Amino acid sequence: MEEKGNEVFWNARIEDLKNGYVKDEEKLTCLICNETFECGRIYSVEENFYDAKKTVEHHIKEKHSSMLEYLLNMNSSFTGISEIQKSVLKLMAAGVSDKEIATMLSLAPSTIRNHRYKLREKEKQAKLFLTMMELLAENTNKKITKLEKADICDAHKSATTLDDRFNITDKEKAEVIKNYINTNGSLKNYPSKEKKKIIVLEVIKANFQKDKVYSEKEVNRILSRIYEDYATIRRALIEYGFLDRSNDCGSYWVKE
Repeated sequence: MEEKGNEVFWNARIEDLKNGYVKDEEKLTCLICNETFECGRIYSVEENFYDAKKTVEHHIKEKHSSMLEYLLNMNSSFTGISEIQKSVLKLMAAGVSDKEIATMLSLAPSTIRNHRYKLREKEKQAKLFLTMMELLAENTNKKITKLEKADICDAHKSATTLDDRFNITDKEKAEVIKNYINTNGSLKNYPSKEKKKIIVLEVIKANFQKDKVYSEKEVNRILSRIYEDYATIRRALIEYGFLDRSNDCGSYWVKE
């Protein structure tokens, strides 16, 4: 289910990403947490009654703040913007003037102007690139991720890095899961190769519920049923961005 949600996110249209949800005949699905809302159903929200569209919009605002904020907080490997550009965009979105942004970030006003120029150039490049990719898909009737006998999988959207370790096909996933995961969900052994680690960690992540905060003791108890060296698995889940934790390491949760 999580893998499907990840696929929905990366295959979403720009308009869907702006809205924060995708729609099919039966439901609306939040692109951040994959929560669904049935079309035709009326929901009671804070003593008000909303249809599915209004409810998912309220859900995104209350639970995730905004789609812009979520996207800006994604790993820079996905967004292609630097940390300083991210800070500039957040302040622009908040309505802060360029002069105030320069003061707040200890930058010269000319630097803010330079960031605006570079961001505009990046925007133009993105439009042209997306157009080329759409034309390529139309002309070849084939997605860029489609190989001869397999599909390249998208990295989970909470990944802390994005490099060749995530160049994984669906065929490789199935083979690794077969070789490393027992039918009861336990781990036969922890792989040494990075790609295989990512695959088994994604499977292990499914043992944790979204919207639930776990203590370290609870995390250890769940992982100990999967693999004897649960501490290694716990650290890896954090390292690769499958789980997140508080600064004091007292609370853990599924990273969105």
